[in-house]
Amino acid sequence: MDLYKRVRDSMMAMQRNSREQGIAAQSLLEAGESELIVMMAHNAVTRQTKEGKLGIIGDDWAITDPVANGEAVLRAFELTEDKFYENAANKMLEYLMVYAPHTEDGVIFYNEKSSGGFSSYQIRADSCCTAPPFLAVMGELNEATKHLFGIMNYLRDEASGCLFHIFDACTGKFARRELWATGNGLALFGIAKVLVEARSQGDMLTYETLLQTANEVLDSMLKYQRDDGIFHDILDKPDTFTDGTAAMLCAAFIYRGIKEGWLERKYKQNAEKIRKTMDKAVDGFGIVRGVCGAPDFRSQGTSVEAQAAWIMMDVWAKK
Repeated sequence: MDLYKRVRDSMMAMQRNSREQGIAAQSLLEAGESELIVMMAHNAVTRQTKEGKLGIIGDDWAITDPVANGEAVLRAFELTEDKFYENAANKMLEYLMVYAPHTEDGVIFYNEKSSGGFSSYQIRADSCCTAPPFLAVMGELNEATKHLFGIMNYLRDEASGCLFHIFDACTGKFARRELWATGNGLALFGIAKVLVEARSQGDMLTYETLLQTANEVLDSMLKYQRDDGIFHDILDKPDTFTDGTAAMLCAAFIYRGIKEGWLERKYKQNAEKIRKTMDKAVDGFGIVRGVCGAPDFRSQGTSVEAQAAWIMMDVWAKK
């Protein structure tokens, strides 16, 4: 069995919450795994709440995490023409557009319940990869960019150019004022999805603006890249553990940008260092090691997101 299949099969065997189901599905979309996409979308829809949130297991209080499943559900409809999927995608969209709580300037909150001493009015960097891409593929490009740039406005660190992790809009203070590497990698992933959609819809002004933003975030992250290609969990704190997930998301972004002609080839050397290191991090079972670990993402371990990031890196490198 080749490396891709081992990593994919290990990902499919892992426990998944709503965002993890969605990120896994996103990686399989990019790999062209149509049958698996339909199966994953089906399960996300069977666990859709009456409000419209997809892939919910147990007491999942996230608002934006379930949206990660949205594009897979939409593509399942396109593949099968089954209204079961179309209705579910539209219901998810309605929740975001009508019912999801948001800031006064229209940024959708991450969570609907207080947790860990934080209020239910959090804005998180990882939300860049959930709601904005789905809104864009559903034809709501203006909403997608409003939400994406809104998150950036709350979280962008002017000094480093990267994003802090969590802002609490209730208190007006950062709940986690750290340059979390994985959060920045997921932001790059989300920006790429929206800019590609803007180009396909012919909105070149939005495309150029997003491309400039993406390049700024990428350049800012790469200032913290180690000699082996990866990053520390907190980008500017070398005493934190190393994280390969953020690096693989960067590599996937770079390979895709070069392939699709919106990123300079000079970045390929950065991606190649990452790929060389992270291919070696895959164990005999196909589990990617040396990454920020689930479920709390506060220590090194393993995660569905790391598996998905490896798949996206591999797919775009080969393309």
